[in-house]
Amino acid sequence: MSEISERAAEAEKLDAADELAALRERFVLDDVVYLDGNSLGALPAGVPARVQDVVRRQWGELRIRSWEESGWWTAPERIGDRIAPLLGAAAGQIVVGDSTSVNVFKALVAAVRMAGEDDGAGRAHGVGRESGAVRGSGVGRDEILVDATTFPTDGYIAESAARMTGCALRPVAPAEMPAALGDRTAAVLLNHVDYRTGRLHDLPALTAAAHQAGAYVVWDLCHSAGALPVGLDEHGVDLAVGCTYKYLNGGPGSPAFLYVRHGLQDRFDSPLPGWNSHAEPFGMRPAYAPASGAPRGRVGTPDILSLLALEAALDVWDGVSVEAVRAKSLALTDFFLRCVGEYVPDSRVESLTPAAHAERGSQVALRCDDAGDVMKRLIERGVVGDFRAPDVLRFGFTPLYVGFADVERAARVLGETLV
Repeated sequence: MSEISERAAEAEKLDAADELAALRERFVLDDVVYLDGNSLGALPAGVPARVQDVVRRQWGELRIRSWEESGWWTAPERIGDRIAPLLGAAAGQIVVGDSTSVNVFKALVAAVRMAGEDDGAGRAHGVGRESGAVRGSGVGRDEILVDATTFPTDGYIAESAARMTGCALRPVAPAEMPAALGDRTAAVLLNHVDYRTGRLHDLPALTAAAHQAGAYVVWDLCHSAGALPVGLDEHGVDLAVGCTYKYLNGGPGSPAFLYVRHGLQDRFDSPLPGWNSHAEPFGMRPAYAPASGAPRGRVGTPDILSLLALEAALDVWDGVSVEAVRAKSLALTDFFLRCVGEYVPDSRVESLTPAAHAERGSQVALRCDDAGDVMKRLIERGVVGDFRAPDVLRFGFTPLYVGFADVERAARVLGETLV
């Protein structure tokens, strides 16, 4: 039996034993192998009817009454509570709205402001009490550390936040972050999974290191939310942000989320205070007074159509554990890397994604000299991934709807394309 037929037979057995295989029916799919869910998740089957109801009945018939009768006003927190278990967070800590970029800005500036309060007050606050870290050492905290390999927008936002707060900005590779932390570090902005290589960074250890130095940490979860366990509460994460259109399948441009740990909510000082986050949003008072709890992270009127499409999309998670998704993700990426090793000519591609499970997200990145053209040819043959300049083929594995036969086919077509 040839290597290809052996792997195809193995894929069939793995799919037959897959406890998540039936979830594929919860999505609108075709015969294309879709490995780009790390950029845009597939359409959950229940979304179109829900959106039609929102447009025709809630907006078309109830109109403004829907802010109360259809629950529009409370949607940002209600949907945040739907996302919370997928991130290892208790209810009341996540608000959904705005974009990831806007939420990064809110979280990072708020983190610097809290660090300034700690230093000025000369006493421990928030995480300092819980972890034993001593904040308020008398040294001015005027530095932001940012993941040197970050998605570009996070870097742009961090630079702007640094200018606004009078901080110096220092890019540092995640592995070097513990050694770079110091008495002047106010806040740290890190990506949980590297968007280009798929490397998973050590959230517990890096969070603990930031706390030990007296700094606040902001995690970008765009490439891990819905793909693997995060453990926000367990690991004492201060602030986190993420998008919902990748592994959470919320649709193009669906709103992002902002996590503010319970112990910090009364000190979260948003640089974008809006009427939606006011303690009396309909009081129309000239002076701003922040709401309590997660609503403090809101700004303006929420995007109801996108919000409620996302809420419908989250129904696909009913009865699904993130741990089971993670186990399948690792099995899929292991199988893909093995098939690529057997099908693709030697020296034609190089994996940038770590082999160790503890260091791998839910994607595989392959370096290839003519990656842009190769991806075009793959798409023409029904295998959809994406290309990152200058030479990276990126394949995302969404365990809710990707199977092992998909993986084998993708590797086989890649091998045939690179002959």
